[in-house]
Amino acid sequence: MIWRLLVGIIGASLMLSSSAQTTDAGRAYYEEACSRCHGGDGQGGETGPAILARVSATTDSDLAAYLRIGMPANNMPPIAVDDAQMNRLLGYLRSMVPVLMPGPPVVDRRELQIDDGRVLAGVVVNEGFSDLQLRTDAGVIHLLRRSGGENFHEVTSQLDWPTYHGNFGGNRFSEARQINKDNVSRLAPVWSFPMASARTVETTPVVVDGVMYVSSANEVWALDAGTGREIWHYSRPRTADLRGLAAMGMNRGVAVEGDRVFLQTDNVHLIALDKSDGRLLWDTVMADYKQNYEGTAAPITVGGLVVSGTGGGDSGARGFLAAYDVVTGEEVWRFWTVPLPGEPGSETWIGDAILHGSGATWMSGSYDPELDIVYWPSGNPGPDYDGDERGGDNLYTNCILALDARTGKLRWYYQFTPHDIHDWDAQEPPVLIDTDWQGAPRKLLIQANRNGFFYVLDRTDGELLLARKFLKKLNWASGIGKDGRPILNELTLMPTGETYVCPGFGGGTNWYSTSYNPGTGLYYFQAMERCNLFSKRKEEWRAGAPYMGGTARNAPDENFVKSLRALDIRTGEIAWDLPQANKRTSSSGGVLSTANGLVFFGENSGHLVAVDAADGAVLWSYPTNHSWRASPMSYVFDNRQYIAAAVGQIIMAFALMGPE
Repeated sequence: MIWRLLVGIIGASLMLSSSAQTTDAGRAYYEEACSRCHGGDGQGGETGPAILARVSATTDSDLAAYLRIGMPANNMPPIAVDDAQMNRLLGYLRSMVPVLMPGPPVVDRRELQIDDGRVLAGVVVNEGFSDLQLRTDAGVIHLLRRSGGENFHEVTSQLDWPTYHGNFGGNRFSEARQINKDNVSRLAPVWSFPMASARTVETTPVVVDGVMYVSSANEVWALDAGTGREIWHYSRPRTADLRGLAAMGMNRGVAVEGDRVFLQTDNVHLIALDKSDGRLLWDTVMADYKQNYEGTAAPITVGGLVVSGTGGGDSGARGFLAAYDVVTGEEVWRFWTVPLPGEPGSETWIGDAILHGSGATWMSGSYDPELDIVYWPSGNPGPDYDGDERGGDNLYTNCILALDARTGKLRWYYQFTPHDIHDWDAQEPPVLIDTDWQGAPRKLLIQANRNGFFYVLDRTDGELLLARKFLKKLNWASGIGKDGRPILNELTLMPTGETYVCPGFGGGTNWYSTSYNPGTGLYYFQAMERCNLFSKRKEEWRAGAPYMGGTARNAPDENFVKSLRALDIRTGEIAWDLPQANKRTSSSGGVLSTANGLVFFGENSGHLVAVDAADGAVLWSYPTNHSWRASPMSYVFDNRQYIAAAVGQIIMAFALMGPE
């Protein structure tokens, strides 16, 4: 034992000596460029956080990339240095991390008395005056509240929000009943959590066993769902040479199963983190981001598999959906949304565009555990606006894909917009409903599609049961035929050579969340009345570049209107319509409905609003003063119902305040 200790001391001394010789040259640069913000010892300064934990957990190549990119949105400028200077700076940063002698890490271990008679033993993760987080040796997080003296009581969630859409069926409907029409006026923010390094936040919080998981690009936070206090934080540097939405920092959320949290990174890796402490467990490459793939999707978990799609459709990345083993990260199956030449379905592509046919899968799908089918929406074909080199229907773009959950084999598909030339992805949420249909029980899939039509399908076989337009402005088709195909209209060609089309490229609706309330029989979604002028141009696919094949612009002197609409799923009739006053911008706030007859949504001007689900009457609103990029959700924690959403770069949680 003494000999091992001496070897450790001598080795550490030699390392320190060598490190001192190689890193002193980086000290001057650090003190000039970094110390004012991060402190001379790296423990945090006047305007910047402590950095040693990130330095110790990050590889040299990733750390160099992070320093060269910077984080301008958070006042961290990029560092422009050559490789030699960067190596000296990295060496000095490494030397700042304390060299620990062999032995166990310093931890705060305690045994705590719980009011129900239990004694919990473990490591204290975080602590405040009224709350404490304890991680046991079994890797379980216990959320505790002080109950006087040395005693604690444990708190957790009674109603979780375990997936991006709240449930396997893709329907943002909450059974929570504490907040109702009579008391919703007492709703107020009760905690907030800033995601300091985030830029464009589109995440939906996931709540499992009292812990909330939120994400931005390459980052995940685990929070106490009752206070917003951080439990752990995982991050890795952003990828330097990305393009598209992933380069803007978009990420829509995580999936949770068992002891793991799953995140898609900006450069299209799928990673698994330990649910108790955020440790990286595995890292699987889904696709080569240099071929225009992007990672922004919220995965789902299906019986031991984690399933995710990819972005990059507007850059010609060939779409696919893949499933991975939750334990090992090994790929189990993959379904390509665009066939290769000669494969089944390639006959629906006439021309060279099939090689970069897009069909991205960037939104979350739904799952029916009884049928064991995954339902996933696919995106538009590429190039977006020029169909000259892709004659035919262009399968399997703009579809709902029904795939066997175990094998990825195609059960059936339905294509909403064959040969799309207007960027009308089918990425709107596919909502699964079990209800009576024309007097008999039926398994349904409903979707308000970006092309302006509402659809009801039998999800066992894809049979079309109902299709009806939900827009006032819709000129590209007169209806949907009995064969399921749109009945096309002759479109107006303008003197400029452009085509006037309603809806516009943003669609009659888009990816933001929808909700169906079984009590009212109504389906709630955000609709856009907007037309565009479309033009096309010849465009060659290039790595790292958009692949649009034209442009779409606003028609002159035409304003657009965004509305919250309630639709009767049995008839397709609009039951009520709530236009939003702000017509200058279009936000991406979606919808949540609850069992007590409320609908919450992100309104265009930046308010979080609650309306009566029966008639759309506004009952409550709160001015967040942010443009919505995410949708609300709900959960019950410690017998209190919360409404939460990503607002700007902040997670905000609302609950009832004041007297009963």
